[in-house]
Amino acid sequence: MYLHLGKGAMVNTDDIVGIFDLDITSQSHLTRAYLAAAEKAGEVVSACDDIPKSFVVCKRANQRTLYLSQMAAATLLKRAENGGL
Repeated sequence: MYLHLGKGAMVNTDDIVGIFDLDITSQSHLTRAYLAAAEKAGEVVSACDDIPKSFVVCKRANQRTLYLSQMAAATLLKRAENGGL
């Protein structure tokens, strides 16, 4: 099953490690460091035109990809639970 993240980006739900609320998690210096390291490593994909509200961490074949989405984490979670699309 696939989950639509916005701006045409879709991921296989089997590859999702976690869905995170950016407003809440970015308050931690550890999360900010994680996001900065992912950006520096070229692992961040923007699936939004506006300010992102959430990020989705995916891992496939030992390759990590972090997607920024303008959809709320709760919305993405509900979509994942209800079939993705």
